[in-house]
Amino acid sequence: MSLVLPKNPNVFANSPLDRAAHLRTNDEWLAAALADKKTLFIPVWKLMPFLIKNRDGRREAGWITTELALPLMRPGATTIFLGVHRDMPHFAIDVSGSPDPSADGALAGLGSFADLRTIAEEIDPGDAAILAQAKSIIDWHQRHGFCANCGGPTTQADAGYKRFCEACNTEHFPRTDPVVIMLALQGDSCLLGRQAKWPNGFYSALAGFVEPGETIEEAVARELMEEAGIKIGDVLFHSTQPWPYPSSLMIGCYARATTTEITVDQNELSDARWFTRAEVRESLEKRGKGELRMPPPLAIAHQLVKSWIEEG
Repeated sequence: MSLVLPKNPNVFANSPLDRAAHLRTNDEWLAAALADKKTLFIPVWKLMPFLIKNRDGRREAGWITTELALPLMRPGATTIFLGVHRDMPHFAIDVSGSPDPSADGALAGLGSFADLRTIAEEIDPGDAAILAQAKSIIDWHQRHGFCANCGGPTTQADAGYKRFCEACNTEHFPRTDPVVIMLALQGDSCLLGRQAKWPNGFYSALAGFVEPGETIEEAVARELMEEAGIKIGDVLFHSTQPWPYPSSLMIGCYARATTTEITVDQNELSDARWFTRAEVRESLEKRGKGELRMPPPLAIAHQLVKSWIEEG
């Protein structure tokens, strides 16, 4: 059952799919869906989705039908049930075990494979969300072929949402790693930091993984103290963003700073500064061409800053 939710401002959100988890163990339904001519498949090669060009010459997700998909389903190829949309089942096929099928194979001349991050803002937002789902799950399968409990080989189950070790009867499930990313605020200024490897003038919101036994609020407070020496009071939730690199969930927050003196952890950041609303607004208006450069709209950090500017 698909959910009707307020629109999320972040790329990789707002998937139109009903994930239909109750069908993942229905072998009869899955077999029928894989053979159904209405079913749509997205090939993924080396974690890159297949793309085609529409009539306007713009790239879009390269959904293919059963006729083209069946030759790609070689023995051992990971096939993931993604969900249902408009009564059509959607699957992803990992074709990484073969030479590029868009160069010489079933997909030759039809399209090409491309890095999801570079095309996410170009394609349909719903497709971008679905492809993020496919990339994360396929990536997980590629890295979890052996049991973490006994070291034995694992096999795919539940239409791609579980791996099972027959040697010790252990079940393994795809993981999602929560990451807090926060914009500390003090008066009419916000705190941004940068890493040494980033381009000159590039700053972003601070971020870090949530640790075991830690709340989101506690993680926000800890990261700001560890990286910049800033103490905070209130934490306000903004939005979340699935981030398939490889399997994070970015949790965007605002934090009300109670101190302003910065002490940078040089192991995490090369610099951190308070920037005024006017400076940040100018940076967004210049779209990365000014002295202060900000993350692009693809990043949740951009949306945090943008909302702060627009809503005050």
